[in-house]
Amino acid sequence: MDDVVDYQQLLEDAMDTARGVPDRGRVADYIPALAAADPAAFGMAIATVDGGVYGAGDWERPFSIQSVSKLFTLALALAEGGEGLWGGVGREPSGNPFNSLVQLESEQGIPRNPFINAGALVVTDRLLELTGDAVGAVRDFLRAESGNPEVAADDAVAASEARHGHRNAAMAHFMASYGNLRNPVDSVLAHYYAHCAIAASCRDLALAGLFLARHGVRVDGTRLLSRSEAKRINAVLLTCGTYDAAGEFAYRVGLPGKSGVGGGVLAVLPGRGAVCVWGPGLDAAGNSVLGVAALDALTTATGWSIF
Repeated sequence: MDDVVDYQQLLEDAMDTARGVPDRGRVADYIPALAAADPAAFGMAIATVDGGVYGAGDWERPFSIQSVSKLFTLALALAEGGEGLWGGVGREPSGNPFNSLVQLESEQGIPRNPFINAGALVVTDRLLELTGDAVGAVRDFLRAESGNPEVAADDAVAASEARHGHRNAAMAHFMASYGNLRNPVDSVLAHYYAHCAIAASCRDLALAGLFLARHGVRVDGTRLLSRSEAKRINAVLLTCGTYDAAGEFAYRVGLPGKSGVGGGVLAVLPGRGAVCVWGPGLDAAGNSVLGVAALDALTTATGWSIF
C-alpha cells in the first residue's frame, strides 16, 4: 500500500469528472419500489486493505443493492458447497440482457453465468440448500464485514419485486423443469427477491467487498475462499458482472465489478481495496451512468487496473 495516496481527493475528483456526463440515464422503473429513488443521489466510497475507509457525496446513504448481492451469494455458495456449484451454472458472458430467457431452452436450463438473473436463481437455490436461509446468510455476511448491524432487506422492495417478477418466475420454473433447482420455486424466488432488496450504503459495500481484495480473507482474518477461488470470482466479475456491457466496463474501468439496477457498482482493486459507487440513473444495459463514469475517471487518474 502507498501511504501517501490521497484517497479522499481521488474520490472527489472522480465524482467531479463524472458529473460532467451529458446524460445521467434513467432510474429503474420496472420495479415500482425502485422508481422512487432520488435521481440526483451520488456517492462513492473506497475501503483499503490496510483499514482505511474514505467517502464522498451520499456514501453513507443506504440504497437497494439489487444485483450487487449476487456477488455475495456466489462467494458464500462456493465457500459452503465448493466447485460442484458450476455443474448448474456456467461462467461465460451471456451477450443478452440480464433478464433474458432466450438461451435457457437451447442450453437445457443451465444459465450462462451466476450474475444474470437465471444464474443468480440457481446460486440462490444452492445457498438455500446449503444454509437453510440464503437471504440470512447474505445479510449476516454483509453485517459482519461492514460492521453495520442495520444492514437488512427492505420488505417493501422485495414485495414489489415479487409482484412484478413474472419473468424471474418463468425462468425459475423453466430451470426447475430441467431439474436445475433443488428447492421449491416459490422459496427460491422469495430468497432471491429478499437478498436483492437488501439496503446498504457505499461504505457498507466497499467494506464487504474487501474479502476479494484480500484474496479471500474476511475482516476477522479467517479465510472464506482460497486465493484461487477469489481469483476466479474476480475473473467472472470482470467478464460477466456488468451484464451485456461487461466488455465496455472492462475497457473503460479495467476492474472486476458487479452492478445492480439500484444504481450501485462495486469494484475490486486486488491487493489494494474495494470501491463502491452509487448513482441511480442507469444506461440501457442497467448499469449506473455516474457510477461507471466515476470508476472510469478513478482508474484513468490512478492507473489502478488489473491490466
